[in-house]
Amino acid sequence: MFLYQLLINIILFIFSLVCLTVNRNSLITTLMCIELILLSINLNFITFSVYFDDLYGQIFSLFILTVAAAESSLGIAITILYYRIRGTISLEQIPSLRY
Repeated sequence: MFLYQLLINIILFIFSLVCLTVNRNSLITTLMCIELILLSINLNFITFSVYFDDLYGQIFSLFILTVAAAESSLGIAITILYYRIRGTISLEQIPSLRY
């Protein structure tokens, strides 16, 4: 059971990395891929915490979830502001933001 969970977590992590590198057009999908990476790391922490009968992995998972929630809320707020200014959320036009 432990190996199956690790295999699923590794597949989820690799899938999110591939999604992050392949899909570079939209800011929303990039944020979703980053959240998926953080969630797969959390699943690994929880899996090892249960396997080793230790609570530290679950505590670290709660900290990472808190940081991920703050990161996603800030990312969505920045995306909304960027859409109001530019009218698009394409990542190709972000370097023009500084001028």
